[in-house]
Amino acid sequence: MFSNWFLKSFRILLLPFALIFWFIIWLRNWLYDKEYFKSVSFGMPLICVGNLSVGGTGKSPMVEYLVMRLKNQYKVATLSRGYKRKTKGYALATSESTAIDIGDEPMQFYRKFPGVPIAVGEERMDAIPQLLHDKPATEVIILDDAFQHRTIKAGLNILLSEYNNLYTRDFFLPTGDLRDLRSSYKRAGIIVVTKCDPHLTVDQKKAIIKEIDPLPYQHVFFTSIIYATPHHIIKHTLHHLDEQAEVLLITGIANPRPLKDYLEEHIETYHMIHYGDHHIFSIDDWNDIKNRFENIENKNKILVTTEKDAMRLLKFEHELASLPFYVLPIEHQFLFGEGTMFDNIVANFIENFKQP
Repeated sequence: MFSNWFLKSFRILLLPFALIFWFIIWLRNWLYDKEYFKSVSFGMPLICVGNLSVGGTGKSPMVEYLVMRLKNQYKVATLSRGYKRKTKGYALATSESTAIDIGDEPMQFYRKFPGVPIAVGEERMDAIPQLLHDKPATEVIILDDAFQHRTIKAGLNILLSEYNNLYTRDFFLPTGDLRDLRSSYKRAGIIVVTKCDPHLTVDQKKAIIKEIDPLPYQHVFFTSIIYATPHHIIKHTLHHLDEQAEVLLITGIANPRPLKDYLEEHIETYHMIHYGDHHIFSIDDWNDIKNRFENIENKNKILVTTEKDAMRLLKFEHELASLPFYVLPIEHQFLFGEGTMFDNIVANFIENFKQP
C-alpha cells in the first residue's frame, strides 16, 4: 500500500516532464495530420493492434485471436517490433530462432502457429516489403503494437484499452501511462475495452461507451480474460490446477494483477517472483527460482508462468524438463455475445479491401 502511494506521489512530481512529453507527441501527430510527415499505405489489408498506453492491455492475445480466426481463410502473417531482442533489423522466424533473436511475443506466435510467417523489424515500412519478398503469397498482415507508429497507415486499427486504466482517465508519461494523444483514438475502427469483469452489466457497458464517445464509424467491444488449461513448459502435457497445490508464480509482465487474482481464486497458497516487463532471465535468476522452489516444503508444489515468460525461460530447457513447470495460456473472451460481430467486421474489411 505504502509503495503504491509513494509511486503515485513520485509520478505526480514528474508532471513537468509529462507536459514536455505531451508537447512532443502532439507536435509529431500534428505533423502527420498536416502531411508534413508522410504515412505509407500498402496495396493489401493491414490490421494494426495497439494501444495508447504502456503496459499490458492484451495485445498479444488479440493478435493470436486474429491469427486463429484468419489463418484458415487467408495467407496471414504477423509483423512485430521484437521488443527487447538482442538483434536489429528485419528477421523472419525460423526453427532456429529464440526469444533473444526475435523477442518473446513473436517467439510465442511462432510456436503457436508454426505455419504462419512471423516477422520482426523496427522499421515497419522497410520490413513489410521484405516480408512480402520472403512470403509473396501473404494476403493479410497483422501489425503488432504499431498504432503509434504512423509511418504505416493500416486499413483497420484495433485499439485496446484496459478496463481499470481507460485512456480517457489516464495522463501522459511519466506521470501517467499514456504514450500517445487521447485524441488518437479517432484513428481506430475498433475499440476493445479489455480485462473487464466477466459479469460486466449492460449499464456499466453503456456508461463506458458514453465515456469513450465513439465516432459514428467506430465499434466498441468488451472482453474479459480467460485462462486455458496449463501445460508443461517443455512436454506440453496438460495439468489441471489443484487447489491444494502450492504454487510459485514466475512473472515478467507489465501487469500481473489479473493472473494473481486468478490464482487467488483457484489456489490456497502461492508465492510470486516478479521481474520487470520482458525481463531476460539470467543464470542467477534461474538459480534463485530453483532455490525458492526447493525451499517450499509442500510436496504438492508446482511452478507456473505466463506464455511470454516461458519463451524467455526456454534457454534452461534441459533443467525445465524435469520440473513441474507449467504455462498458463491467456485468451480474450468477448462479452455480451459480440464476438461474432467483431469477427464479421474484420472479415468484411479484408473482403472489401480485395474488391476492385
